[in-house]
Amino acid sequence: MRPSRHPPSWSTGKWIAAILALAVHVGFVLFLIFSVTWQNPKPEPVTAELYAPPVPVAEPKPEAEPPKPAPEPPKPPPEAAKPPPEPPKPPPKVEPPRPSKAEIALKEKQELERRKEQAERERKEKEKREATKREAAQREAEKKQQEEKRLAEARERQTREAEALRAQAERERLALQQAAARAAQSKAIEDYIRRIKAKVTGNVNLPPDIAGNPEAIFDVVQLPTGEIIDVQLKKSSGVRAYDEAVQRAIIKSSPLPLPGSPELFSRSLTLRFRPKD
Repeated sequence: MRPSRHPPSWSTGKWIAAILALAVHVGFVLFLIFSVTWQNPKPEPVTAELYAPPVPVAEPKPEAEPPKPAPEPPKPPPEAAKPPPEPPKPPPKVEPPRPSKAEIALKEKQELERRKEQAERERKEKEKREATKREAAQREAEKKQQEEKRLAEARERQTREAEALRAQAERERLALQQAAARAAQSKAIEDYIRRIKAKVTGNVNLPPDIAGNPEAIFDVVQLPTGEIIDVQLKKSSGVRAYDEAVQRAIIKSSPLPLPGSPELFSRSLTLRFRPKD
């Protein structure tokens, strides 16, 4: 048995659309009719009067009357106001299908992985920031250590320079003292030798007819008391008589004069004599 086919029933929306379409067509037809009527106005009747020709009389010609303005065409009738279309009805709300348990579990897993990745990124960023801070602190500490080392080296260098200057000054002072002491000692020794030679020269009996100013050198050995124990001719003057006279004078001058300071005493002396000194 075949199923019975019923004619489809129109919905309210379709009826409204059909009515609106019919109203639009009727309005369009009325608009065409009125527009054709306005473009074809009826002709107005023209009247004419006949007169017998009058006797020509010289009269002033009347001024021509201005032409009458043409009649205004009739205004077209206003169009019929179209009924406002009914607002479309909102579509029925369709509830989204509820996710299944597998989709919920997948979303939770994806959310968990996203949170883990975010936490891992935050941890890495935090470690990176901490590493950057440690490196900055380490660089600052190294810079401070290098600065302290540089200052310590500078202080040490200044100390060494100051010590070197003090040592140099001390050496110069000692050298000056030693030079002064040597000069004083040399002067004292010269004075000591000069007194000995003066005593010996006073005891020399010069031989006659000595030519020039020959020099005789003697090595003298004495005791701390100035007593002479040995006299040796080291270099002859070339005049034997003068050499013997000086040797006798040295022996005769014993004991020799003593120095002003005991440390200037010397057991062995080298004495130089010239007849004209």
